[in-house]
Amino acid sequence: MHLLLSGIVGSVAYGLAGPGSDTDRIGVFAAPTIAFHGLRPPRESVVTTDPDVTLHEARKWCRLALSGNPTATELAWLPEECYETRTELGERLVAIRSAFLSAPRVRDAYLGYASQQFRKLESRGDGTFSADVRRRTAKHARHLARLVHQGRKLYATGVLEIRLEDPEWFRGFGERVAGGELAEARTLLAAAEQDFARVRTPLPDRPDEATVERWLLDVRAAHLPRG
Repeated sequence: MHLLLSGIVGSVAYGLAGPGSDTDRIGVFAAPTIAFHGLRPPRESVVTTDPDVTLHEARKWCRLALSGNPTATELAWLPEECYETRTELGERLVAIRSAFLSAPRVRDAYLGYASQQFRKLESRGDGTFSADVRRRTAKHARHLARLVHQGRKLYATGVLEIRLEDPEWFRGFGERVAGGELAEARTLLAAAEQDFARVRTPLPDRPDEATVERWLLDVRAAHLPRG
């Protein structure tokens, strides 16, 4: 495994980390090119929980990012201090990050993931639950609000904002929803759907797959056997 790019993501990167928050990491690696020609292809992902690390092989990461997957996409947009590994190919990946973006996929991915968080909130009832469930409910609500905010801004500007400008608002939103104000989450999600429908976006209808393909082929060439 040759790690190309990695960094700290999640609540630490967003500015939402609290005393008990985990430190999540994600990265993209290149498997040896020759490994793709054997009986057993290389692993596409390596995931550990202690510590919390998710690593995707370059081709899988590209597929995820091209689909608009928020978790994969944010690796290419992290604040400088959140990066822990940056090779030459990793730097080139950051340089072409806009090539992965397209309006329909950004809209569908961010609204889709936010809707998933809302369904989790709906299943929690009226707010009369244990402290642990309330904590997890507040976390889901923060995720919903963060996805809505980041998706709107990315769709409207073509720039993914990782570090949130007003983290206290997101914390307050999470606590209100966990306290039973589910209607506030429903309203936020509905407003986001309307925004995506009316906002003019600079994003193209399709990602620039040719640029992504050139990068991936260079990754494969760089990891051929020497000699």
